[in-house]
Amino acid sequence: MTPLHQLDALQNAVQQLRDDGIRVSDFAQLAAQQQSLAAALPARFSEVLSQLVNRLESAALFTEESCSFSQKELLDSLQLWIDKARQQLQTT
Repeated sequence: MTPLHQLDALQNAVQQLRDDGIRVSDFAQLAAQQQSLAAALPARFSEVLSQLVNRLESAALFTEESCSFSQKELLDSLQLWIDKARQQLQTT
C-alpha cells in the first residue's frame, strides 16, 4: 500500500472510532502497521502519532469523567495529524 492509501485507512479508522465502529485497540494496531506511511513522513510525525495513540488507549481505560484525556479532543487531534501528514505527503 502506498503512504496515501495507508493515510486514508487511518482516516477511515478515525471516523469509525467516532462512530463507535471499532475499538481503540484495533485502531492502535492499525496505526502501528502503517510502515510505508511512517517511512514517508519525518520522524516527528511518528512520535506525535504514537503519543496520541497512547493517550487514546489510556482514555479508553477510564470513564470520561475520571480521565484527563477527552476522547473527542484526541480524535480531533488525530484528524489534525492526518491533515498535516497529507499536506506533508503532497509537498514531497
